[in-house]
Amino acid sequence: MIRAAQFLPVSAERFEADWRGAFPEAPVPPMPPMPRRATAGSAGYDFYAPADCALRPGETLRIPTGVRCRIAEGWVLMLFPRSGLGFKYRLMLSNTVGVVDADYFGAKNEGHIFIKLVNAGDRPLALKRGEAFAQGVLLPFGLAEDDDATEARVGGFGSTDGGERSEEL
Repeated sequence: MIRAAQFLPVSAERFEADWRGAFPEAPVPPMPPMPRRATAGSAGYDFYAPADCALRPGETLRIPTGVRCRIAEGWVLMLFPRSGLGFKYRLMLSNTVGVVDADYFGAKNEGHIFIKLVNAGDRPLALKRGEAFAQGVLLPFGLAEDDDATEARVGGFGSTDGGERSEEL
């Protein structure tokens, strides 16, 4: 197996600032554990809920994970909901699939990975602190023969189109 990435925590200051931005009234929880595979045969690295949270049908929730990922050139981290939660609750990511590029690690927000969930089902979902709710899969990618991208990332979410966007997508 090729080892193509390393999960690292964002700084405590970054996590606290981003948590307060997402949940102004909630106390800042301890940093969650780093993503890990549940079994030797698993492709996905589980991301864990930093605090108890609930999603009623139709609601969205933006979760600061406390995680950043150093990714080797030629690789990407793809984020998905955990299969069981998607099947039982129709839990989805608001952007359908999260794409974490290798250069996101050096973004102004320390490459802090946020996961925005949507409960598209018809019953409430309760996540407990430490429960796996999403998974990241590392995949290699190729380039088109006429690719000429030379720009460097400076911003965070949605900044690769040349314009800085807010972190709320």
